[in-house]
Amino acid sequence: MATSAVMTEDAVAATAESQFRAQVETLERRLRERDEQRRAMLHIMGDLNESNKRLANQRKAMLHILADYEQDRRRLARQTDRLDNSRRAVLHILQDSHKDKLRLEATRKAMIHIMGDLRETTAEIQRREKELRDKQEQLVQAGKLATLGELTTGVAHELNNPLNNIGLFVGNAIDLIEHGLTDEEQIIRQLRHATQQVGKATEIITHLRTFGRAAPVSREPIALRQVIERALALMREQLRLRGIDVVVELGSREPVVLGNPIQLEQVFINLLTNARDAVANSPRKAIRISASVDSEAVELAFADTGHGIPTGLERRIFDPFFTTKEVGKGTGLGLSITYGIIKEHGGTISVVSPSGVGATFVIRLPLASPDTQKISPP
Repeated sequence: MATSAVMTEDAVAATAESQFRAQVETLERRLRERDEQRRAMLHIMGDLNESNKRLANQRKAMLHILADYEQDRRRLARQTDRLDNSRRAVLHILQDSHKDKLRLEATRKAMIHIMGDLRETTAEIQRREKELRDKQEQLVQAGKLATLGELTTGVAHELNNPLNNIGLFVGNAIDLIEHGLTDEEQIIRQLRHATQQVGKATEIITHLRTFGRAAPVSREPIALRQVIERALALMREQLRLRGIDVVVELGSREPVVLGNPIQLEQVFINLLTNARDAVANSPRKAIRISASVDSEAVELAFADTGHGIPTGLERRIFDPFFTTKEVGKGTGLGLSITYGIIKEHGGTISVVSPSGVGATFVIRLPLASPDTQKISPP
């Protein structure tokens, strides 16, 4: 009995233990399930947080998109306004273009009339310029003739010498023939001397005729030394009769300019005449002609020992009809004509006149280019 009771208790204890273990396993299983559920819940919460974050980012992106859309909408509205303004401006431009076209047509018609008037004006200006050139040439010719009138005495004396010599040599030949002398060589010698004097007189007359005729407008290479010597040939007797010493220092170089020899000779005669009159009452009567040459131009200086030009008149002496000489002793054209001729030759002329020392006229002329320096015969 006691054994049965013990077995019963053991069975009960085993049953209770088995039930307890079953309950413990059930509880552990439930705990594991709860852990799994908790972990699943944590995963779900993590996914939910990620989803919330993505939703927040998407919301922010949507806000940016909405802001950009609003900006684009406003920009589109502004562009639409500008387009409307441009359309209205194009309409105004088209209207103005039509008006401009009408004005242009009127302007074209007016231009046609203006061109007609311009052609008439141009023709009138050309006619006036031709008249002016003709009058200038007449003025230059008048000055030249006036110069020839002043040179008459000296030229007559220069012609008188060869004429006297011709008479002398021809008279000697006649005497030899009348006295019956048959020395043909001596007679021929006398006639040859007479012929030489005829040639000299002819040369003087030819020079006067050349100087007196109207100068052509052509330009040619000329040696200034030859032109100065020809001018001195016409003036030499006048200068000698007045006791005026002339010194010519042109240097060793032979300056060649492109110009008109007759016009330049008139320039030099005008300056020599001016210097002749300037030294008339001076204690020392001298004229010095000098030259200096550089790579581009030649500079000529005509200096006298007169009393100089009064202060303040240096700029007026080249004006037409202005003269410091007494009434009846000057036309006031010489220096004006000289200024015009030098300017036409592309040169300059100026005057330096220290008080009481005399006047120096300085002419600067461009040299002829090397390919045009072949001098024509005088």
